[in-house]
Amino acid sequence: MNSQKKILIADDDAAMANVLSLKLTHEGFTAQIANNGQEAIDLLITGGFSVALMDLMMDKKDGFTVLAEMKSKNITIPVIVTSNLGQEEDKTKALSLGAKDYFVKSNTPLSQIIERVKSLI
Repeated sequence: MNSQKKILIADDDAAMANVLSLKLTHEGFTAQIANNGQEAIDLLITGGFSVALMDLMMDKKDGFTVLAEMKSKNITIPVIVTSNLGQEEDKTKALSLGAKDYFVKSNTPLSQIIERVKSLI
């Protein structure tokens, strides 16, 4: 499979992660799910991902911590935050840590997230 199309889904909400994975697979991507922030970092270090979809509220390490670690480890793939945190300060913090975009899950159709993934590859 073309490594240019491998997407990491970092989300501890199994239902959401599975729906995203199915949608991405249907669109021709390879999706891999990390169930917590530590797993996300471990997978990102191994590399090969084109884009990461990152929840902020996860076990072990939250999305902000993962973004900060990516920056310190010089992992430069684009990250799209998908979170239920809708406060402007959360969005500002995520973007300042290097996220390319920020979607509030409850307000965003999956198709919009998929289109943003495509635009970053």
